[in-house]
Amino acid sequence: MELRSKQTVRIPMDDEKIVALYWERDEKAIEETDFKYKRYLFSIANNIIHDRLDCEECLNDTYLGAWNAIPPTKPNALKAFLTTITRRLAIKRYHSNLKQSIIPSEMTASLSELEDFVAGDEDVGADFDAERLGRVISSFVRSLSERRQFIFMSRYYLADPIDTIAGDLSLSRSMVNKELAAIRSALKEKLESEGYSI
Repeated sequence: MELRSKQTVRIPMDDEKIVALYWERDEKAIEETDFKYKRYLFSIANNIIHDRLDCEECLNDTYLGAWNAIPPTKPNALKAFLTTITRRLAIKRYHSNLKQSIIPSEMTASLSELEDFVAGDEDVGADFDAERLGRVISSFVRSLSERRQFIFMSRYYLADPIDTIAGDLSLSRSMVNKELAAIRSALKEKLESEGYSI
């Protein structure tokens, strides 16, 4: 009879314990963060910049950013905290790469879908209150159904490809496109009702 060796399956650590490691300045915090969130954070960066080496740099910078921010910050939702850091770093890298050459990116595609809402003269950009606009859009997103919130955030915050969103929700690509069109139309209506001319 042949004995099989038991393989131990590593289970990701709870976020609260990971945050506690950061507070204790224990470098294991970065190891645990990487183990739990690497694939997720890499996919966010990749949706924006589509370059493996740049994505890996964004991950390393995300871990460094978390290390430098915790403490004094004590995030309630570690995943959201890390997502924000990664997204900001990837967008910064995207703009840097864009200055050098045109790069294919879901960020480019998703932003072009919202072009009508943000396009205009540079002077117009200086005139409107970005903080107020942010509150209006936030309120709009919270008013959406759970499915539409997921679609909006996946496309315009995480820059997920439409096929990925469709797969996540078990919907057809055309259904996701219809939902996005309806969301954009409702957002346009909301912005116009708040005094923004589109």
